[in-house]
Amino acid sequence: MNTRSLLRVRPRQARTERRTVLHRARALVLALSAMAGMLFVSAPSAQAYAPVDIVHTEKVKVGPYDLTVGFSKWPLRANQSLDFTFAPDGGIKGRSGTLSMSLAGQKSGMGGPGGGGGGMGGQLARHPRKLSVWGLDVQSLSTAGKWNFTFTIKGSQGTGTGTLKNIPVLSQPGPPYAVSWTVCTLPPVGGLIALLTVAWRRHRPGRRMVALSY
Repeated sequence: MNTRSLLRVRPRQARTERRTVLHRARALVLALSAMAGMLFVSAPSAQAYAPVDIVHTEKVKVGPYDLTVGFSKWPLRANQSLDFTFAPDGGIKGRSGTLSMSLAGQKSGMGGPGGGGGGMGGQLARHPRKLSVWGLDVQSLSTAGKWNFTFTIKGSQGTGTGTLKNIPVLSQPGPPYAVSWTVCTLPPVGGLIALLTVAWRRHRPGRRMVALSY
């Protein structure tokens, strides 16, 4: 085979090899994306059908109504997801109410779930996995400290208000979420970047053309 034939064949081989590596890298990225999507979709589904396991309860007097507050984890910790249940004696049929949660010494708030330490709460609604009581599904308290839960209930016996005071919430265990996410994501991201860098350096056109020019 003469030199002219080699110059014709080698660029084609280089392009084929480069396309193969890029195809594999693209397939890897798609596989990782699909895996992340499956985890994101399946996590809420698994939570939706998990049983409500109450491990601790507290009693509070809300006007003429006796209310039992249940917690699926105890002691409570900041940024720890758990279920809350609110069960008035006699059931919730024909009754409605509101809940306001705030740090002791701060003004109560009626913002949506997930609000800041200054206050959170809203209309009492059925727990999505325990329809016989009111509740919050997979909720967390954002700040450590003493929390107050203030209830207002309306029913056949009139309207009543009461506060469950000084519920202790401990600090979040382990490192902050930002540090944990960074540590977890660095290895796969770094490996993917290294793979793409090696593939590009080994099969970039400029390097092949320089080698063939000699």
